[in-house]
Amino acid sequence: MKKKITIDPVTRVEGHGRVTIHLDEYGKVEDSFFHIVEFRGFERFIQGHPYWEAPVLVQRLCGICPVSHHLAAAKAIDQLVGVDPEDLSPAAFKLRKLMHYGQIFQSHALHFFYLASPDLLFGVDAPVEKRNVFAVAIENKELAKKGILMRKFGQEIIQAIAGKKIHGVAAVPGGMHKTMDQKERDYFLNGKDIPNINTMIEWSQEIIEFIKSYHEKNRNLMDTFAAFPSGHLGMVDDLGNMELYHGKLRAIDSEGIITLPDVSTDDYQKYFLEGVERWSYMKFPYLKEVGREKGWNRVGPLARVNICNAIPTPLAEKERQAFIAFTGKKVNNSTLYSHWARLIEILHCAEMMRDLLHDDEIMSSDLVREGKPRLEGIGIIEAPRGTLTHHYQVDEKGMITRCNLIVSTTHNNEAMNHAVRWVANNVISQKGTITDGMLNQVEVAIRAYDPCLSCATQALGQMPLRVELINHKGELIDERIKNG
Repeated sequence: MKKKITIDPVTRVEGHGRVTIHLDEYGKVEDSFFHIVEFRGFERFIQGHPYWEAPVLVQRLCGICPVSHHLAAAKAIDQLVGVDPEDLSPAAFKLRKLMHYGQIFQSHALHFFYLASPDLLFGVDAPVEKRNVFAVAIENKELAKKGILMRKFGQEIIQAIAGKKIHGVAAVPGGMHKTMDQKERDYFLNGKDIPNINTMIEWSQEIIEFIKSYHEKNRNLMDTFAAFPSGHLGMVDDLGNMELYHGKLRAIDSEGIITLPDVSTDDYQKYFLEGVERWSYMKFPYLKEVGREKGWNRVGPLARVNICNAIPTPLAEKERQAFIAFTGKKVNNSTLYSHWARLIEILHCAEMMRDLLHDDEIMSSDLVREGKPRLEGIGIIEAPRGTLTHHYQVDEKGMITRCNLIVSTTHNNEAMNHAVRWVANNVISQKGTITDGMLNQVEVAIRAYDPCLSCATQALGQMPLRVELINHKGELIDERIKNG
């Protein structure tokens, strides 16, 4: 007998997903799947456009992380005009990095304060009316206020460089469109309209103290919830330190053994394949050498903290060491520690923005370089959600003939399925019903990865989360939907 329940308000998962949970004849969970059911189309309809349009067009994949797509595409387009990252002018390179750190800073603030904090403050089984930023503001006004202003700071960094907070134009082939002037710089260093960069650093440290305290009080939950072994992938610099804009790809397994030894981002095709499943439009990237079963990796803040030797800013590095000391593990495979890692990155980005804002080169007018044109370009950056790849091929007229995107959430596809499976096996009732608390725990597991499913599938329209419970005969016995 079918049963359908509609739940409102919308879920705090950006994109269209469906979860199905299959039971055996004894009512126990047999399997579960996290389905992405929106069609993947952007890689096709960008074909035929001139390459210089790509950095502007790809921003329309998302309103949350457009800067990440803009810069990944820009790095690829640079190569099409014969300019590698090290060939950019110092001003262009630093302006791009400043905008990139502003993007990560505002995106991480959005995720933690608006989407994740209700689960931490009120618990995974809290009533529906508590699961939103408005309830956070009522309960903890200062926390909500700081979250809003931190996001605003990052957005205004983007606006100063790109002209708009969302879908602006900054990068051009071989460089940048505009520089930053003294008045704009002073606004962030000493401005009175918004808290300045030093305040952002102070607040970032405060929120890390909050998450530390939360972990101490709720250690069993944070250690065990959706914990499972996995690989971890991200970028590092030549010293093995965390690098978010341009570096080499490194991957490790769940024990810390290196499975991808600091390779050039230009060579990503030598090392990665993408698997497909009949029940999802989103692909499953994995390392060729390791294989489909064990070669998949988590990406994003937790992975980046796990793979790096150090963080190249002193305050964030101190917090990374405290993170490792608290966990007592070389590699952390506990999903909910992603939030702590994300806040360490917020502090790192604030420190990097401070250093770049004090660098006079960001006001230089030397912005564009040229080289010998090529027919292929690859751009890889660390987006807020993890490793992001843009790969383009063009014809002699400069028209795009092939586009391949491996979005951060795509890398996390397997991890999110494992997280959902953990909730299904450890939380769901054997009576074959879905409680509201169980539904939210499915979301908590997925939400820790800060997924952008519309980016990963390049879809338009409403995007609800659907959870289905199916018995051993294949019959739908319960269903809940959160409409987006």
